[in-house]
Formats: sequence, C-alpha cells, structure tokens
Amino acid sequence: MSDQPSEASRPPENPKEAGAPRPPEPPAASEAAGAPTANQPDPTAARSAGAQAADAAPPSAVWDPAPAQVSGDPRQRAQAAGANGPTGSPWQYGAGAPAAKDDGVTARLRPPAPPLIRPAVLGAVLATALLSALFLGDGLGVNLLIVAVPAALAAFFAARAAGRRLRPWTATWAVGGLALLAVPALRDAGWPTFLAVVSAFALGSLALHGSRSWLGVLIGSLGLFDSVVPGIIWGVRGVRARADGSRARWGAALRTTVVALVLLVVFGTLFASADAAFAELLGSLMPDASVGEGPWRIFLFALGLAGALAAAHAAAAPVRWDGITVRPGKPRGRAEWALPLIVLNLLFAAFITLQLVVLFGGYDKVRDVTGLNHAEYARQGFWQLLWATLLTLLVIALALRWAPRGGTGDRTLVRSVLGPLCVLTLVVVASALRRMDLYVDEYGLTRLRISVAAMELWLGVVLVLILAAGVFGARFLPRAIAVSAAAGVLAFGLLSPDGLIAEQNVQRFEDSRSTAIDIDYVKDLSADAVPALDRLPEPERSCALRIIQNDVLDADTPWYATSWGEARAKEILEKRPVKGDARDCYSAGREGTRDGYEPDDDGYDPY
Repeated sequence: MSDQPSEASRPPENPKEAGAPRPPEPPAASEAAGAPTANQPDPTAARSAGAQAADAAPPSAVWDPAPAQVSGDPRQRAQAAGANGPTGSPWQYGAGAPAAKDDGVTARLRPPAPPLIRPAVLGAVLATALLSALFLGDGLGVNLLIVAVPAALAAFFAARAAGRRLRPWTATWAVGGLALLAVPALRDAGWPTFLAVVSAFALGSLALHGSRSWLGVLIGSLGLFDSVVPGIIWGVRGVRARADGSRARWGAALRTTVVALVLLVVFGTLFASADAAFAELLGSLMPDASVGEGPWRIFLFALGLAGALAAAHAAAAPVRWDGITVRPGKPRGRAEWALPLIVLNLLFAAFITLQLVVLFGGYDKVRDVTGLNHAEYARQGFWQLLWATLLTLLVIALALRWAPRGGTGDRTLVRSVLGPLCVLTLVVVASALRRMDLYVDEYGLTRLRISVAAMELWLGVVLVLILAAGVFGARFLPRAIAVSAAAGVLAFGLLSPDGLIAEQNVQRFEDSRSTAIDIDYVKDLSADAVPALDRLPEPERSCALRIIQNDVLDADTPWYATSWGEARAKEILEKRPVKGDARDCYSAGREGTRDGYEPDDDGYDPY
C-alpha cells in the first residue's frame, strides 16, 4: 500500500473552492504513438492501480489515504507495500526487490497541490500566532507546549482535509515531539532544553513527512523548512479565495470578536478594581506585554504564523523525501569483502581479552608496565574507545554498501561477519563506560563527562538495533534509530543532568570530607542542582548557592516561562537563604585548595 496519495487517487478538488478549473493536460507520448487512452482501456495491462500508484509515489509513512486494491501478484504486493530498503541489501530480508520507477526527481518528490485551506486550519494557525506573540517573549517553559498544541491541530485539520489518515508512525513522531517539549517545562538547565527543542522540531517534521528510508529520515527531520514559503503562499491564496466569497461572514466574525474583547476588558477591569486577590490572580495569568516590546511581539506573531502555516502545508502536501535514493555500491567478491572484516574482528577480540584480564585482577601487572593508576588508565583510553565505536559504525555502513549480494549464501556471510563485529563493539562500549565510571569516582562528574557517557550508551543501543536488523530485517532500522535518539534526549532531560552532577559531587564530599567539593564548578550549575547542593554544610552551601540564588530570586519570570526546577529552587532558597559574605568562599572548595582535582593543564574537560 502506498503511503502517499497518487495524482489519480487524490479526491478531486471542489472547482468552486479551487478557483478556475484546471486546464486540460496535454496528451502523453504514449497517446501520440497510438497507445490506448483513458477512453480506450488497454486489455493487456497487468499492473493494478495500487501498484502504479506505488511506482509513481515512493512510500512515506504519514497520514495515509484509503488502501488501494492490489492484485494477487507477489511482486505487485511488494511494490504496493512500499518495500524501499536498500536495493539488494543482504542485511535485510526480502533483498533484491525491484526499485521504484524513476520518473525524475521532481516528480518523485513534489506532491500535488493541497486543497484550499479550511477555516479550521486558519483558526488554529491564527491561534498559534497569537499565543506565540503573547507567551514566547519571556523565556522557555510550558509556553512551548501551549504554542505547539494549536500548531499540531492546524496540521491535523489540514491533513484530514487532504484526505489523509493518521498512521502509527505519525502518531509516534507527534507524541514524541510533544513529550520532548515537556523538558523546558521541567528543567531549568539550558543545554538539555536546547537538545530537547531541536529534537522536538525534528520529530514534528518527521510526523508531517513520514519518511522511512535513511535519507528520508535524515532530510525529513529538517523538511519543515522547505514548506515555509509554500505554506505562506498557500495561506494567502486561501484567505483571498474565502474572503471574496464570504465577506458577510468575515464581517460578522470580526464584529463578534471585537465585542467579546471589549466586554472582557471592561468587566475584567471592574472586577480587578473591586477585589485585590482577583487583580493579583489576573495579573499573574495574563502575559505582561508593554508597548516597547511591540516589534519583538510582532516578530513572534509572524514566526508563529509562518511556522503553523508550514506545518499545515506539509501535512496536506508533504514532500516525498523517500524519493531521493542512493544506488548501492558495486558488490565485491566474498574473499575481498570478508577478509579485512575478519582481521578487524580478531583485533577486537584481542583487545577485549586484555580488558577482561584487567577486569578480573590483572590490573597490577598493567600498572607495573604503564605506571598509571586506575583513573589515569581510564582517562587514557576512554576517548579512543569512543572513537573506535563511531568508526565501527562507519565501517558497518560501508561494508553493507559493498557487500556481496548473490543470494542466500552471501546474506549468511554478511551476517556471520558483521554480527560478531557488532557484539565485540558492544563489549568495547561496556569497557568505555567502565573507564568513565572509574574516572568519575576519582574526579567527580561534569557536564562533559555525563554527556559523552550518554553518547556512548546511545551508540550501544544503535549497535543492538543493527543486530536486531540483521536477524529480523532492516525495514524499520532508520526509524528505530531516530526513535532511540529522541528517547535518549528525552530521558537525558528528564533525569536532570545538572541535578545528577550536583548529587554525585555532594555524595563524594559527604563520603570523604578530606576531598573538597569543586565550588568553582557547582556554583555555575542551573537551578536544577539546588536540592542536592542544599545538603552541603556551611560555608560550602552558601558558596555554592549564592549565584544561583541571585538568578532565581531576582528573576521576574512569568508562570508560563518558569520551569518546575526553577520554582522548586526558589521555594528552597526562600526558606533557607544563603549566609555570610562572598569572602568566606575563598577558603572553601576549589578556591582554597586543589586537593582531589585535576591540574589546570588538563585538557580533558573544558567545563
């Protein structure tokens, strides 16, 4: 079943809504040559309408039209089902399926024009623009979710108007994107918030375009930018067409809106003057927009308007990024292809054997040879193991490109060579994570260390997914890796990395008072670290929290731009404010002593 409606399967537009009727299409070359036309059906045609639609439009798992009827030919069913994995990939079951018909890049990518924009879409777009102007000017928090909901509704209404339906993968991308926008509402730290917002944008774009191939998932995550200009043009044309035919309705809607606003302002002002508690509640709920912020608010209004129109246009007529295909490399001979990889497997096995010897009590011998303690030994190899993991993934990708594709025997060879390589690389990932754990126990946790450890852990998940693809088929591998990346970003934000950093360093300080806590570092953490730093004794507590208290208590941030972490920190610091003077901090932590910390010339951690 094709995931994109073909030109023939798209429901005809209302000529009255679309404006002028479409001009007659020129006859095709086959008609000029005497082939049967639409009025003269060809009795010898063996391809079904569903298979022809699959050839004309590469699959894109998004809002799907009604299923087409497909004949019983297995080859036609495979084409209609959209099996568009790498052509002849031995890592995938069903390899060797014929590629889609090449009708040119533009014909494969560009969809038919969307139907005229509907009033429900226009209402959701205007709501997104208005909420963007009111709520996005004071920072990030729950306001991102408030703005994203009407934008998602605009895309939903536009997709329904275009005759498309919600599919499981589309729902997965959409729900994941909205879940990622919960991170700014919960965490005060800026760096996990940035990762979450970028990932939410990528998942939202995938929900609209629904790509499933490698290039489709990669480009589709940024494909929303391609719909900005077409979306604006589509919106302007729709407003003009509807305004010309319904001036009376627009006038009534405008009068109703003006009367409602006047009533709200008049009676809201009277009630606020009559009751101070109601005035305070109303003031805390309403956005604080001054005349001087007019240009900034207008820019946010335009940004929300353009973004919502782009999302709606992409939902109604998504670009088929899966139409961009990469031809597989020339297959190599079995010996030429397998021998280098077998040698690499042997090298990995030798390295892992040494790691197991060190793990089970052979470290004393390694220390006698290298002269390194546990922490130095861990630090020396972690970055090399991280690069080894990344390069192994690159080797696997290139090996699949030039793998032999002669039949079942070649697929068995590929799995028997790349499978052990993935398993051995997983052991390397475990070794790298163990080295980082030793290093953190010695020197403490930092933002860089927790970030690269999370990256290494996600690479291990990718290797597990590649192993699963080798057993069950690679049809879902691109989307599964995208889901794992988004899930990792969401988990990273919800776990509060700044809070974990503070918790680990405070725990080290409590377990061994001879090791001073790094005040210079922890005082620059976000408000998420306040609950852990609040457990420190004085003067370390006040020294660690002084800067955070100034930022939290002096900030006049409205409710919709305040995270839960910042609100919790404010509550703690109002009950127990910092004590003493900043001069007391010269004798506390890193400012007074360097015991237990790395030397200044250490280039491992720029934070």
